Amino acid sequence: MRIARFSTGEGVSFGVVEGGPGEEFVSAISGHPFGDVQFTGERFPLSQVRLLAPMLPSKVVAIGRNYADHARELGNEVPDEPLIFIKPSTSVIGHGEPIAYPTTLSHRVDYEGELAVVIGRLCREVPVERAKDVIFGYTCANDVTARDLQKKDVQFTRAKGFDTFCPLGPWIQTDLDPSDLALTTTVNGEVRQSGRTNQLIHDIPALVAYVSAVMTLIPGDVILTGTPAGVGPVEVGDEVSVGIEGIGTLTNKVVSRD
Repeated sequence: MRIARFSTGEGVSFGVVEGGPGEEFVSAISGHPFGDVQFTGERFPLSQVRLLAPMLPSKVVAIGRNYADHARELGNEVPDEPLIFIKPSTSVIGHGEPIAYPTTLSHRVDYEGELAVVIGRLCREVPVERAKDVIFGYTCANDVTARDLQKKDVQFTRAKGFDTFCPLGPWIQTDLDPSDLALTTTVNGEVRQSGRTNQLIHDIPALVAYVSAVMTLIPGDVILTGTPAGVGPVEVGDEVSVGIEGIGTLTNKVVSRD
């Protein structure tokens, strides 16, 4: 199922996206999508609703340098263990919402297209072989990064943590094998990143086990799995799209925050 969080102008709801390209509609569900899905009977054309960030996570745990070619392009060594950092919940936005470029604080903001894992159960110390049991689904992500601040600060908090620096969407795909999916990032329609999830150094079960050994994961929490080679800068006015096979495409325009 494709689970979306959306607004009709009269409130926020969850729903299941159905139908083929150009004919999609959203069937509203009652309550939260974790557990048994109960339809309300309301249906809306996808073109007539506003898609929101599909979840409001308590935290976004991101994995750095999890594609060898990306580590090399930035002159970094491939880490022996997953390199984890946190993006705050306030950085999360949805499909179609603007990425706010902090032009007075940074002069180099990069896109980083990624596969995101959405956690579906409260969990801690999850064994690798049980990782699938705690995963709700998958969505597209853009780990927007102020690259100049990342180099200046060494640690990642400021560079990765600005408001709007974690677009997620357009929805969550719950029925998907994430082991070998094509991932493409475009800027103004031009392909900048093209990779596959089978290139991950640490696969998704290993990441869930590693992160959950450090911290408790709450339903709706998100793990960003890393970005392939080809990262680069965006400018105010650019439109960035992250497309992942079997999920869909997340698109956001860059605007000036200042």
